[in-house]
This record gives sequence, C-alpha cells and structure tokens, in this order.
Amino acid sequence: MKRIGKPVFFIVFVIILALAYTSIFGVYGENGDFKITYIKGISDIRWGIDINGGVEAVFAPDGKDATDDEMESVKAILELRLVAQNVTDYEIYPDYTNDRITIRFPWKSDEKDYDPDTAISELSATASLTFKGGSDQNGEVLLEGKDVKKAYSNYQTGSDGTHEHVVVLELNDEGRTKFADATSKYLNQTISIWMDDECISAPTVNAVISDGTAIISGSFDATSAAKLANTINAGALPFGLKVESYSTISPSLGNSALTAMGYAAIAAMCLIFLFMLIMYRLPGFIAFIALLGQMAISIMAISGYFPVFPSFTMTIPGIAGLILSIGMGVDANIITAERIKDELWTGKTLDGCIRNGTKGSFSAIFDGNITVIIVAIILILVFGPANIFSMIFGVSTTGLIYAFGYTLLVGVIANFIMGVGASRLMLKSISGWKLLRNKRLYGGKKAS
Repeated sequence: MKRIGKPVFFIVFVIILALAYTSIFGVYGENGDFKITYIKGISDIRWGIDINGGVEAVFAPDGKDATDDEMESVKAILELRLVAQNVTDYEIYPDYTNDRITIRFPWKSDEKDYDPDTAISELSATASLTFKGGSDQNGEVLLEGKDVKKAYSNYQTGSDGTHEHVVVLELNDEGRTKFADATSKYLNQTISIWMDDECISAPTVNAVISDGTAIISGSFDATSAAKLANTINAGALPFGLKVESYSTISPSLGNSALTAMGYAAIAAMCLIFLFMLIMYRLPGFIAFIALLGQMAISIMAISGYFPVFPSFTMTIPGIAGLILSIGMGVDANIITAERIKDELWTGKTLDGCIRNGTKGSFSAIFDGNITVIIVAIILILVFGPANIFSMIFGVSTTGLIYAFGYTLLVGVIANFIMGVGASRLMLKSISGWKLLRNKRLYGGKKAS
C-alpha cells in the first residue's frame, strides 16, 4: 500500500473541523450597529413555508384590464425574481378571468419583524428591463424596457434547413433608433438583456439592425423561447401591480418542532458515533469525522456559504433528502470498515488489509451512490422551478420534490468527497503511526 504522510491525518482533521464549525455557526463581524456576514451559517438558511411560514398575496393590474399575455408576463417576472433569490418553495396561481395572481412565498432568512408589506413591495416593484453592452452587469445601458414594443416567440428556417425557435423583438420608434446605434457599435459582440440584476439572455450581434425588429436565436425550444419573450414583455409592461389582499401563512411544522429536530439530530449523531466506535474502532472514529465533513458540505450548499452558490430554500422534503444522504454516508463507511475487518481476519498484514478493503469496497459504494445521483439529477431537472412539468404537477409539488432532489444530490456528492476520499486519506495516514498499528484497533483479532 502506498503510504500517506503521517501529518495528512491532522491536516484533513483540522480542515473538517474548521468547515464544520464555520458552516454551522458562520463568521460575522460588526461595523457600528450593522452586522457584517463574512461566511453564512445555519442561521442564514431561508426556511420554506412549511417550516417558517410566509406570505400570501393577491396582485392585480393597477388601473387597467390586462390581457392573458400580459398576465403571463407578470407571472414570468415574479417567478424570475423568486428564482433569482434561490427561492424554490413558492406557489403562483394566475386567474386570467379576473386578472388576478395569487402568490405564496417564504419569509427571508434574516426576517425579524415578519412584515408582509415589506416582503410584498420588494416582490411587486416595477421590473427594470435593460439592454447592456457586453455581458457584464456594469455595461453601458443601450435600451430600456420602455423601448420594447413587444416580444414574442416564433420559429424560422436555420442555415442547415431545419426549423429553430427564436424570440422576436419589436421596438418602438425611439427604441429602433437606439438599437440601430447599439448594433452598429457592438457588431459581432454581445448585447446582454437584464431583468433587474439578473441576466436573462446574452446574444451576439450578427448584423446592424435598423428596422426595429430583432431576432434572438440560440438553443431554444418552444417553452424556453416563450418564457424569454414573456420575461422581456414583463419588463416592458406599461402598468404596475397593486395588492388586492395579503395575509401571513402559519408554518405546518413550526420553530419549536425545528428545534426539537435539531436536538434529535445531535442525539442521533452521538448514537452513530458510539455505534461506529464500538463496532469498528479506529476506522469507525475516522468515519465519524468524515461524516461531520459530509454534513458541513451539505450545509454549505444550502446556506450560501460560498458566494457563487446562493442560499437554498430548505423545506421538510429537503431535510428528508439530507437525512437520507447522511444514512448513505454511514453505509459507505460501514462497507469499507467491514471489508477491512474481513481482510484482517485472514491474517494478512495491516497495510495489505487496508489496501484490499478500501479497494474492494469502492465498487459497491460507487454503484449504490451513482444510481442515487442519477435519480436526484432527474428530480432536479424534471421538478425544478419553472419547467414544462410544472404545468402538469403544479408549482407547489414541483418545488417540494426539487428540494428533496437537491439536498440528496449535494449530500451524496459530499459523501464521495468525505466518506470515500477524506476518510481513506486519514485511515492510510494514521495507520502509519507505530502506536496505532495494532490490528485490534481496526477490527482484527490480534496484534501484528
């Protein structure tokens, strides 16, 4: 067996402890009376409606009768704003007959006053649609939503003779002049389209467009082309939204139950630690450390620990996915520890037993985890926010299933990193210490 340096155990151990601590408690500072968040922890997780409650509001066009297309545009921009905040636990129900849209969404993670007026005003503020030079948010503003007359999906014959779905923009007189100048300046470059702070498309300018009609082509299907058109139209709506009514939604679980779940999780981890230590001794101890690392990575992917991965809305099904992935992490370490124990009882050397045990267990762990990863990815792709299946299963159902698939996927990936990678590094490193080469410490029947 290729020896791993003795300090590797301490290095990996310290890294895991640091990740576990910072992912749970976060890192914060103060600037006068303001709290500064350097690293987000569990307290920054945005809990779903079923855990923390939320807001229900009914919106209506302010001072006009809206068409069905305009109602679809309003629905598209509300969804875009929620998804941009990584809120998947939401429900939107448009009523085309009475020009009403009912929406339910959870409170923010840092909400203190639970003021529905503030939450609703942030969501229903007039959308800002801009066309900017380049693909950066700070690029030059070339056009605004008021310059767009309308947008709609269509299809055209591509260069290879096949039909492709496109989005057509029709500009008003002022927009036509602006767009002619913009496409002349950014010929063969990118003009990005932004809704508030979210880039919704970044097409390349292939020709100077002076007739006021632009075509956005790319890898569109009928659904994605229609969605982009509706989103663009939302930014160009000539009316705002007024709130017909609103109310707060009580959680189905509640904070007291969430606290009880926290204590139950701590008790479960203690029992797992004792079980692994008694049954598998030193490999069990290392497996528990790796399990802490797996939990830390899972929490990081939910809380927004890394700025590139925004916080995730945690729901009861999401917690179920997390628990299932932890169970798979325990199972992976048990398989490895059992294989090592079996090898030890054949009388082979300690190094040979660890090598054969880790190698022999990998295929079983890989097969079991990769199938779960495939299922989790399918759940995310099929039941994610604003996909074609939402029309079949409903927004509420898809959001809940998406949360389960997301946490399950993250947990299983974390299991590969910690339960398979880090735990084996630590085990091979610690087995190089002379004081810890007794086979009894690894499940064997006698000392080497």
